[in-house]
Amino acid sequence: MKVGVPRETAAGESRVAIVPETVAKLAKAGLEVLVEKDAGRAALFADEAYAKAGARLVDGGEALLGEADIVLKVDPPTVEEAGHLKEGAAVFSFLQSWSSGALLAALNARRVTAFSMEQIPRISRAQSMDVLSSQATIAGYKAVLLAANRLPRVLPMLVTAAGTLAPAKVLVLGAGVAGLMAISTARRMGAVVEGFDVRLAAAEQVESLGAKFIGKELLGAGAEGAGGYAKELAADAEARNRELIKKHAAENSVVISTAAIPKKKAPLLIPEDTVKAMKPGSVIVDLAAETGGNCALTVPGEEVVVHGVTILGPRKLPATLPTHASQMYSRNIATLLLSLIKNGALVLDFKDEVVAAACVTHGGETRSAL
Repeated sequence: MKVGVPRETAAGESRVAIVPETVAKLAKAGLEVLVEKDAGRAALFADEAYAKAGARLVDGGEALLGEADIVLKVDPPTVEEAGHLKEGAAVFSFLQSWSSGALLAALNARRVTAFSMEQIPRISRAQSMDVLSSQATIAGYKAVLLAANRLPRVLPMLVTAAGTLAPAKVLVLGAGVAGLMAISTARRMGAVVEGFDVRLAAAEQVESLGAKFIGKELLGAGAEGAGGYAKELAADAEARNRELIKKHAAENSVVISTAAIPKKKAPLLIPEDTVKAMKPGSVIVDLAAETGGNCALTVPGEEVVVHGVTILGPRKLPATLPTHASQMYSRNIATLLLSLIKNGALVLDFKDEVVAAACVTHGGETRSAL
């Protein structure tokens, strides 16, 4: 079977689905790897490295899509790209399938078997396939660097001949993978850190990183959903949490928000009155910008200053560190693919919970987009 790796074309996307070190693993499983020329260039992986690893370079994405039996991508294929896929091919990528009816229709028209990488279930066996966690790790780290770059003060305490500088205070909302990485990064940089999550189980993780968990007294046991993700809360619980966040945001120089609910709009944690209560020069980095934002004033993909507070709404933050983001993604997607290859062919068992959860289209029908 031929595995194709096209160059990503979406704006702001610099990652590549497979890096050279992974090519040999796919070849060992009996797969021929085709890589579009310059596919890894933005992530600093040269065509020569792919060729040396055993890949065949293809000039042009349309030609690659028409030849490959299996296509590996980061971003979802466009509707136009879906139309160029080989009939009956398989695609592995982020799909955002719950919001793209046109793409699903195009994939079904070509009888494509499509795997949505963000729908890999969070179970022990699938940890090495979990692209959401690997990319969130990168995003949480980079969020702290963005905040430090915009903050008009240093993060650590400094004792100098000119006097002592107090450390900055950082509040991290959401203690998933991105939030925990943000907490640990801010702590390593010397900040005093507070963390918040609606899941009581997150308190121990936050505190183990040397941060203070706030609002433990407000939490109940029913805020955690399937896979360890947060669930939507009742209106009164949301109001209590927003008041708590407002109080602590006013005392912190940086707020990094990471709260998300799978397949739903991001919860609103930072209304405008909370921004007004923050000190001038404070910074908010909203990692939920692409799904609606945790801050009411976030503009996806832009930096704005409102009430003296700088609000960043970065898109595709992992793509700003494309070398390591691509390495991690490549390992995730290859692990999933190789688990489905038997004697050089793609074999699907829909009784397998990974296949059942992540396979969105198959045989011209939509399976698990919702």
